[in-house]
Amino acid sequence: MNKSQNTETSQEQITQQIEDLMVTRDVRGMKLLQKALVPGYYQRAAQTLYNCKGTVLIGTGFPVDSTFETDGPVGAIALYDSLKFLGANPIIVCGDPLQSVIGDDYQTHKISVGDLSKGKQEALDGLDKLKPDVVLSIERPGLSAGGFYANMRGEDISARCACFDYFLIEANCPTIAIGDGGNEIGMGKVLETLRDLPITPAVTSCDELLVADVSNWGAHGLIALLGYWSGEDLLAKINTLDILKYISARGSVDGVTRENTLTEDSLGSEAGQELIDELRRITGFVG
Repeated sequence: MNKSQNTETSQEQITQQIEDLMVTRDVRGMKLLQKALVPGYYQRAAQTLYNCKGTVLIGTGFPVDSTFETDGPVGAIALYDSLKFLGANPIIVCGDPLQSVIGDDYQTHKISVGDLSKGKQEALDGLDKLKPDVVLSIERPGLSAGGFYANMRGEDISARCACFDYFLIEANCPTIAIGDGGNEIGMGKVLETLRDLPITPAVTSCDELLVADVSNWGAHGLIALLGYWSGEDLLAKINTLDILKYISARGSVDGVTRENTLTEDSLGSEAGQELIDELRRITGFVG
Protein backbone atom coordinates (compact mmCIF):
# COMPACT_ATOMS: atom_id res chain seq x y z
CA MET A 1 0.00 0.00 0.00
CA ASN A 2 1.26 3.52 -0.73
CA LYS A 3 2.53 4.82 2.60
CA SER A 4 1.56 8.37 1.75
CA GLN A 5 -2.08 7.31 1.38
CA ASN A 6 -2.43 4.85 4.20
CA THR A 7 -5.42 6.13 6.16
CA GLU A 8 -8.97 4.86 6.08
CA THR A 9 -10.14 8.32 5.09
CA SER A 10 -7.88 8.43 2.04
CA GLN A 11 -9.10 4.98 0.99
CA GLU A 12 -12.69 6.19 1.13
CA GLN A 13 -11.77 9.28 -0.88
CA ILE A 14 -9.94 7.19 -3.47
CA THR A 15 -12.83 4.78 -3.78
CA GLN A 16 -15.33 7.60 -4.22
CA GLN A 17 -13.16 9.20 -6.90
CA ILE A 18 -12.99 5.86 -8.73
CA GLU A 19 -16.73 5.28 -8.48
CA ASP A 20 -17.45 8.79 -9.79
CA LEU A 21 -14.87 8.47 -12.58
CA MET A 22 -16.48 5.26 -13.80
CA VAL A 23 -19.79 7.00 -14.62
CA THR A 24 -18.51 10.40 -15.81
CA ARG A 25 -19.71 9.94 -19.39
CA ASP A 26 -23.07 8.50 -18.30
CA VAL A 27 -23.90 7.31 -21.80
CA ARG A 28 -26.38 4.63 -20.64
CA GLY A 29 -27.67 5.88 -17.30
CA MET A 30 -25.10 4.39 -14.94
CA LYS A 31 -25.07 7.52 -12.77
CA LEU A 32 -28.66 6.71 -11.90
CA LEU A 33 -27.70 3.18 -10.89
CA GLN A 34 -24.76 4.47 -8.88
CA LYS A 35 -27.22 6.30 -6.62
CA ALA A 36 -28.99 3.01 -5.91
CA LEU A 37 -25.80 1.34 -4.67
CA VAL A 38 -24.22 1.60 -1.22
CA PRO A 39 -21.02 3.68 -1.70
CA GLY A 40 -17.76 1.79 -1.47
CA TYR A 41 -18.78 -1.01 -3.80
CA TYR A 42 -15.50 -0.91 -5.73
CA GLN A 43 -13.51 -1.07 -2.50
CA ARG A 44 -15.56 -3.97 -1.11
CA ALA A 45 -15.29 -5.94 -4.33
CA ALA A 46 -11.56 -5.26 -4.68
CA GLN A 47 -10.96 -6.27 -1.06
CA THR A 48 -12.65 -9.60 -1.73
CA LEU A 49 -10.34 -10.18 -4.69
CA TYR A 50 -7.26 -8.93 -2.84
CA ASN A 51 -7.84 -11.42 -0.03
CA CYS A 52 -8.28 -14.31 -2.46
CA LYS A 53 -5.34 -16.58 -3.21
CA GLY A 54 -7.54 -19.37 -4.53
CA THR A 55 -9.67 -19.69 -7.66
CA VAL A 56 -11.50 -16.74 -9.20
CA LEU A 57 -13.97 -17.50 -11.97
CA ILE A 58 -14.26 -14.62 -14.46
CA GLY A 59 -17.30 -14.96 -16.71
CA THR A 60 -17.29 -12.86 -19.87
CA GLY A 61 -18.27 -12.81 -23.53
CA PHE A 62 -21.32 -10.94 -24.84
CA PRO A 63 -22.45 -12.26 -28.25
CA VAL A 64 -22.80 -9.86 -31.16
CA ASP A 65 -23.97 -11.44 -34.41
CA SER A 66 -21.91 -14.64 -34.75
CA THR A 67 -18.99 -13.48 -32.62
CA PHE A 68 -18.27 -11.58 -29.37
CA GLU A 69 -17.81 -7.94 -28.44
CA THR A 70 -14.64 -6.21 -27.28
CA ASP A 71 -16.22 -4.98 -24.06
CA GLY A 72 -15.79 -7.65 -21.40
CA PRO A 73 -12.88 -9.75 -22.67
CA VAL A 74 -10.44 -6.82 -22.50
CA GLY A 75 -11.23 -6.21 -18.84
CA ALA A 76 -11.37 -9.93 -18.10
CA ILE A 77 -7.89 -10.47 -19.54
CA ALA A 78 -6.46 -7.46 -17.68
CA LEU A 79 -7.99 -8.68 -14.41
CA TYR A 80 -6.82 -12.24 -15.09
CA ASP A 81 -3.22 -11.09 -15.48
CA SER A 82 -3.41 -8.88 -12.37
CA LEU A 83 -4.90 -11.61 -10.16
CA LYS A 84 -2.36 -14.13 -11.41
CA PHE A 85 0.44 -11.69 -10.57
CA LEU A 86 -0.96 -11.37 -7.04
CA GLY A 87 -1.02 -15.14 -6.54
CA ALA A 88 -4.62 -16.10 -7.27
CA ASN A 89 -5.82 -18.72 -9.76
CA PRO A 90 -8.05 -16.98 -12.31
CA ILE A 91 -10.13 -18.97 -14.81
CA ILE A 92 -12.09 -17.32 -17.63
CA VAL A 93 -15.52 -18.92 -18.07
CA CYS A 94 -17.05 -18.43 -21.53
CA GLY A 95 -18.62 -20.12 -24.51
CA ASP A 96 -17.60 -20.32 -28.14
CA PRO A 97 -16.31 -18.65 -30.17
CA LEU A 98 -14.45 -16.79 -27.41
CA GLN A 99 -13.29 -19.88 -25.55
CA SER A 100 -11.86 -21.49 -28.66
CA VAL A 101 -9.78 -18.46 -29.64
CA ILE A 102 -8.28 -17.65 -26.22
CA GLY A 103 -8.12 -21.14 -24.70
CA ASP A 104 -4.51 -21.71 -25.74
CA ASP A 105 -3.33 -18.55 -23.96
CA TYR A 106 -5.52 -18.42 -20.85
CA GLN A 107 -6.93 -20.96 -18.43
CA THR A 108 -10.59 -21.27 -19.40
CA HIS A 109 -13.72 -23.25 -18.58
CA LYS A 110 -16.15 -23.76 -21.45
CA ILE A 111 -19.92 -23.43 -21.15
CA SER A 112 -22.51 -24.36 -23.78
CA VAL A 113 -24.01 -21.86 -26.20
CA GLY A 114 -27.64 -21.87 -27.29
CA ASP A 115 -29.27 -24.26 -24.80
CA LEU A 116 -30.35 -22.37 -21.69
CA SER A 117 -31.79 -25.56 -20.22
CA LYS A 118 -28.25 -26.74 -19.53
CA GLY A 119 -27.31 -23.60 -17.62
CA LYS A 120 -28.09 -24.60 -14.06
CA GLN A 121 -26.58 -28.08 -14.23
CA GLU A 122 -23.47 -26.83 -16.02
CA ALA A 123 -23.01 -24.25 -13.27
CA LEU A 124 -23.48 -26.80 -10.49
CA ASP A 125 -20.98 -29.15 -12.16
CA GLY A 126 -18.53 -26.30 -12.79
CA LEU A 127 -18.74 -24.96 -9.25
CA ASP A 128 -18.22 -28.46 -7.85
CA LYS A 129 -15.21 -29.07 -10.09
CA LEU A 130 -13.52 -25.67 -9.87
CA LYS A 131 -14.42 -24.80 -6.26
CA PRO A 132 -14.09 -21.02 -6.66
CA ASP A 133 -13.41 -18.61 -3.82
CA VAL A 134 -14.92 -15.75 -5.86
CA VAL A 135 -17.18 -15.66 -8.92
CA LEU A 136 -17.05 -12.51 -11.05
CA SER A 137 -19.06 -11.58 -14.13
CA ILE A 138 -17.99 -8.84 -16.50
CA GLU A 139 -20.28 -7.80 -19.35
CA ARG A 140 -22.18 -11.07 -19.57
CA PRO A 141 -25.82 -11.03 -20.63
CA GLY A 142 -28.17 -11.63 -17.72
CA LEU A 143 -31.46 -13.47 -17.83
CA SER A 144 -34.53 -11.23 -18.09
CA ALA A 145 -37.76 -11.76 -16.15
CA GLY A 146 -39.03 -13.56 -19.24
CA GLY A 147 -36.20 -16.08 -19.07
CA PHE A 148 -34.38 -14.89 -22.20
CA TYR A 149 -31.33 -12.77 -23.00
CA ALA A 150 -31.66 -9.38 -24.68
CA ASN A 151 -29.08 -7.01 -26.12
CA MET A 152 -29.08 -3.23 -25.77
CA ARG A 153 -31.57 -3.00 -28.66
CA GLY A 154 -34.01 -5.34 -26.93
CA GLU A 155 -33.38 -8.15 -29.43
CA ASP A 156 -33.63 -11.74 -28.12
CA ILE A 157 -30.10 -13.17 -28.40
CA SER A 158 -30.67 -16.34 -26.36
CA ALA A 159 -29.72 -18.63 -29.26
CA ARG A 160 -26.20 -17.16 -29.25
CA CYS A 161 -25.73 -17.01 -25.46
CA ALA A 162 -24.07 -19.27 -22.96
CA CYS A 163 -25.64 -19.18 -19.49
CA PHE A 164 -23.33 -17.92 -16.74
CA ASP A 165 -26.10 -16.67 -14.43
CA TYR A 166 -26.26 -19.82 -12.34
CA PHE A 167 -22.57 -19.64 -11.49
CA LEU A 168 -23.54 -16.61 -9.39
CA ILE A 169 -26.96 -17.84 -8.29
CA GLU A 170 -25.65 -21.18 -7.01
CA ALA A 171 -22.24 -20.03 -5.73
CA ASN A 172 -21.30 -20.59 -2.09
CA CYS A 173 -18.75 -17.77 -2.24
CA PRO A 174 -18.75 -13.99 -2.82
CA THR A 175 -20.10 -12.88 -6.21
CA ILE A 176 -19.19 -9.70 -8.10
CA ALA A 177 -20.67 -8.36 -11.34
CA ILE A 178 -19.71 -5.50 -13.63
CA GLY A 179 -22.13 -3.95 -16.11
CA ASP A 180 -22.71 -0.79 -18.11
CA GLY A 181 -26.27 -0.92 -19.39
CA GLY A 182 -28.74 -2.85 -17.27
CA ASN A 183 -29.06 -6.09 -19.24
CA GLU A 184 -25.98 -7.72 -17.70
CA ILE A 185 -25.64 -10.30 -14.92
CA GLY A 186 -25.75 -8.58 -11.54
CA MET A 187 -28.21 -5.85 -12.48
CA GLY A 188 -30.98 -7.59 -10.57
CA LYS A 189 -29.47 -5.92 -7.51
CA VAL A 190 -30.95 -2.60 -8.67
CA LEU A 191 -33.96 -3.93 -10.53
CA GLU A 192 -36.40 -1.23 -9.39
CA THR A 193 -34.09 1.54 -10.59
CA LEU A 194 -33.62 -0.18 -13.94
CA ARG A 195 -37.28 0.37 -14.71
CA ASP A 196 -36.36 4.00 -15.46
CA LEU A 197 -33.95 2.98 -18.26
CA PRO A 198 -34.83 1.98 -21.85
CA ILE A 199 -33.52 -1.56 -21.48
CA THR A 200 -34.77 -5.11 -21.04
CA PRO A 201 -33.37 -5.54 -17.53
CA ALA A 202 -31.48 -8.55 -16.25
CA VAL A 203 -32.87 -10.02 -13.02
CA THR A 204 -29.82 -12.02 -11.87
CA SER A 205 -28.30 -10.37 -8.80
CA CYS A 206 -24.91 -10.56 -7.03
CA ASP A 207 -23.25 -9.59 -3.76
CA GLU A 208 -21.45 -6.54 -5.19
CA LEU A 209 -22.53 -4.77 -8.36
CA LEU A 210 -20.06 -2.45 -10.07
CA VAL A 211 -21.28 0.01 -12.68
CA ALA A 212 -19.17 1.75 -15.30
CA ASP A 213 -19.63 3.58 -18.58
CA VAL A 214 -17.76 0.68 -20.23
CA SER A 215 -17.61 -2.63 -18.41
CA ASN A 216 -13.92 -3.10 -19.25
CA TRP A 217 -13.25 0.05 -17.28
CA GLY A 218 -14.85 -1.47 -14.19
CA ALA A 219 -12.14 -4.11 -14.24
CA HIS A 220 -9.53 -1.35 -14.43
CA GLY A 221 -11.09 0.27 -11.36
CA LEU A 222 -10.68 -2.97 -9.43
CA ILE A 223 -7.09 -3.34 -10.62
CA ALA A 224 -6.36 0.22 -9.48
CA LEU A 225 -7.31 -0.70 -5.91
CA LEU A 226 -5.48 -4.02 -6.05
CA GLY A 227 -2.38 -2.11 -7.09
CA TYR A 228 -2.90 0.53 -4.42
CA TRP A 229 -3.01 -2.06 -1.64
CA SER A 230 -0.19 -4.22 -2.99
CA GLY A 231 2.13 -1.30 -3.75
CA GLU A 232 2.42 -2.53 -7.34
CA ASP A 233 1.55 -0.27 -10.26
CA LEU A 234 -0.57 -3.00 -11.84
CA LEU A 235 -2.26 -0.64 -14.26
CA ALA A 236 1.12 0.26 -15.74
CA LYS A 237 1.34 -3.33 -16.93
CA ILE A 238 -1.90 -3.01 -18.91
CA ASN A 239 -1.93 -1.88 -22.53
CA THR A 240 -5.55 -1.81 -23.66
CA LEU A 241 -4.56 -1.36 -27.30
CA ASP A 242 -2.48 -4.55 -27.20
CA ILE A 243 -5.38 -6.50 -25.67
CA LEU A 244 -7.78 -5.03 -28.22
CA LYS A 245 -5.43 -6.08 -31.02
CA TYR A 246 -5.21 -9.57 -29.53
CA ILE A 247 -8.97 -10.14 -29.45
CA SER A 248 -9.61 -8.24 -32.69
CA ALA A 249 -7.30 -10.63 -34.50
CA ARG A 250 -9.53 -13.39 -33.13
CA GLY A 251 -12.77 -11.95 -34.43
CA SER A 252 -14.12 -9.48 -31.87
CA VAL A 253 -16.43 -6.63 -32.84
CA ASP A 254 -17.46 -3.39 -31.18
CA GLY A 255 -20.72 -3.96 -29.32
CA VAL A 256 -22.27 -0.71 -30.57
CA THR A 257 -21.07 -0.53 -34.19
CA ARG A 258 -20.77 -4.32 -34.70
CA GLU A 259 -17.54 -3.69 -36.60
CA ASN A 260 -14.12 -5.31 -36.15
CA THR A 261 -12.38 -2.22 -34.81
CA LEU A 262 -9.99 -1.46 -31.96
CA THR A 263 -12.74 0.21 -29.95
CA GLU A 264 -14.85 -0.37 -26.83
CA ASP A 265 -18.53 0.55 -27.16
CA SER A 266 -17.60 2.85 -30.07
CA LEU A 267 -14.88 4.61 -28.04
CA GLY A 268 -11.27 4.56 -29.26
CA SER A 269 -8.60 2.76 -27.23
CA GLU A 270 -7.20 6.14 -26.17
CA ALA A 271 -10.34 6.69 -24.05
CA GLY A 272 -9.61 3.56 -22.04
CA GLN A 273 -5.96 4.50 -21.71
CA GLU A 274 -6.90 7.99 -20.48
CA LEU A 275 -9.08 6.39 -17.81
CA ILE A 276 -6.22 4.12 -16.76
CA ASP A 277 -3.90 7.13 -16.53
CA GLU A 278 -6.43 8.90 -14.31
CA LEU A 279 -6.80 5.81 -12.09
CA ARG A 280 -3.02 5.72 -11.68
CA ARG A 281 -3.12 9.37 -10.65
CA ILE A 282 -5.92 8.78 -8.16
CA THR A 283 -4.01 5.90 -6.56
CA GLY A 284 -0.78 7.88 -6.35
CA PHE A 285 1.39 6.09 -8.91
CA VAL A 286 1.75 9.14 -11.15
CA GLY A 287 1.69 12.84 -10.34
